Amino acid sequence: MKTQTVAAALPAHVEAQLPQAARDFSAHGVAVLRQAFDAEWISRLRAGVEKNIAAPTARGRVWNRDAAGRVCFYDSQAWRDIDEYRAFVERSPAAQIAAQLLDTAHVNFFFDAIFVRSRGAQFRTPFHQDEPYWSVEGFDTCSIWMPLVAVEKRSALEFVRGSHRWRRRFKQTNFGALTGDARDQRREDADDGGEEFPDIENHRADYPLVSWALAAGDCVAFNGRTIHGGSGNLAPDRDLQVFNTQWLGDDVRVCFREQGMDPDHSPVMRALGLKPGQRLRGAWYPAFRF
Repeated sequence: MKTQTVAAALPAHVEAQLPQAARDFSAHGVAVLRQAFDAEWISRLRAGVEKNIAAPTARGRVWNRDAAGRVCFYDSQAWRDIDEYRAFVERSPAAQIAAQLLDTAHVNFFFDAIFVRSRGAQFRTPFHQDEPYWSVEGFDTCSIWMPLVAVEKRSALEFVRGSHRWRRRFKQTNFGALTGDARDQRREDADDGGEEFPDIENHRADYPLVSWALAAGDCVAFNGRTIHGGSGNLAPDRDLQVFNTQWLGDDVRVCFREQGMDPDHSPVMRALGLKPGQRLRGAWYPAFRF
């Protein structure tokens, strides 16, 4: 396994936040960090997003184009094509932040996901968990949701605090029914042993929902099993750009799911010789040790 050591120290103001953030991440499944990434990283990633929109990867797609032409653009696994994304993955504080939140000396990068919503877009992501859609399985996962523009609280992701530790398996939302894209489809007839997903949106008072207004450079880190949704309801003069990276810790192993995966890494993983139950390795999933 190729291991990359990142020696650069975290900025002092980030280091000071991490002990409490790690406690929140463990107990609640979500933590917020203020100004974790500086203006240079924001500028570089915004330049990368412009390239990405102009030339999407084969995984890029547009969700929910409304009558006014407002859209949500999504792409993933673009970091190997876009230099600004690759630099962030390999040299930003993200890997070290994920390692400290997961309380491990070793993390693998999994993939990037880009979300760009037009000004005033109202498309709201339904409540869901991330890890059941992935071609891996394990508890030690960390997503770093990083806005590249200021986000009002009403437009930010919402999280069900502590839901990552619920000992329940749910049937997940079929996003293909919402987006109309075959790549988002899940086999609803596949028996994953799960119970019906709770109707959180219509029973919001019954759940401990948390969210934050965020500035560019802030981030929210959350476990892949933490229930979350939202990031819609934009004001007419507000857009949204988010660069999201996923990081994997000690117990995560390859898992190909009968009901479908999105993004589906199984072709890449099989080409790398990876089999279910193995740890990730290879150029697509660089390892970082601290």
